[in-house]
Amino acid sequence: MSLAGPLSGIRIIEVGVMLAGPYATMLLADLGAEVIKVEPPGGEISRQVGDSYFASLNRNKRSICLDLRSGDGQAKLAELVADSHALLVNMKPSAIKKLGLTYDSLRRHNEGIVCVALTGYGLHGGDDPAFDYVIQAATGVAAMTGDPDAPPTLPGYSAADNSTGLTAALGLLAQIVSGRGGQVDVSLRDVMLSQLNYRASAYLNDGVEPRRQPFGAHSYYVPAQLFPTAKGYLALFITHDGFWKSFAGEAGIDGFVTMAERAAARDQVLAAVSAALATDSAANWEARLKPLRIPAAAVRTLPQALAETPEMVVASGDMRLVGSPIKVEGYRPVYRPAPGFEPQPS
Repeated sequence: MSLAGPLSGIRIIEVGVMLAGPYATMLLADLGAEVIKVEPPGGEISRQVGDSYFASLNRNKRSICLDLRSGDGQAKLAELVADSHALLVNMKPSAIKKLGLTYDSLRRHNEGIVCVALTGYGLHGGDDPAFDYVIQAATGVAAMTGDPDAPPTLPGYSAADNSTGLTAALGLLAQIVSGRGGQVDVSLRDVMLSQLNYRASAYLNDGVEPRRQPFGAHSYYVPAQLFPTAKGYLALFITHDGFWKSFAGEAGIDGFVTMAERAAARDQVLAAVSAALATDSAANWEARLKPLRIPAAAVRTLPQALAETPEMVVASGDMRLVGSPIKVEGYRPVYRPAPGFEPQPS
């Protein structure tokens, strides 16, 4: 028998749109929290993107349609707040304040409510548009991504939105655990700057500005990047001398024994590694290096990655989705489908 979810008994109200907010609350719902998604008349905008998009961010929730601009909608929201642990909202700061979705506005209904505002630049940071790609451009992520001789680039998924959703969920739970109600403020900009940790530290303390390296090479470790092979690309990540010794023995490379030597002779090391890897396919190199415990993987497509991890694909109603990444011993989520939408009667 599966145990109750670790967040069973926790009720969370979500006033979320598109990705970051709904992703945060879906992760919490997968862990057993009761999530009530408040949707405006006409439904949350991501329903217009498509059924699979909406399902991928809103399973395990139930939905209620409230016009928060009306007195009746505000009264029903107050009833929900009075019996909930937290409210998470991702909207423009001006809209959050106008609709009364802050702790200062809602504490009269429930002194213990945790209110999480997920915005682009902070609850007091203004209403400038803050979509994922805009934030990646504004925080230096795009500038340090891509080939040095090519334009800056962006990853193929919403890194800022997803990262901020995870951070917002952490902040929400931290404040619940504290036993105090209050306001939690999480912004896409601050999250992405935080995730540049060692890059930012190198600049702030040593004046070292990030610069792009071919094939996404790591700034410290050598070799640690993508390499072309006889067929396909291989990600190789040599972080210490033991890994290098094992790899060099398999690849037939002499010298460059220490990390300092490899860093000082980056170009020569990369040339030697590239020549060795060009003699076999990425798949074969992965198979050869795996028994040696060397961090390496052939570049896969998403369909290939999903085919290799069937345990991560779950059924949620009629949809097949990627399941929760959080595994709790004795608990297995039941993946209920994303809620349908029932507009308020006029």
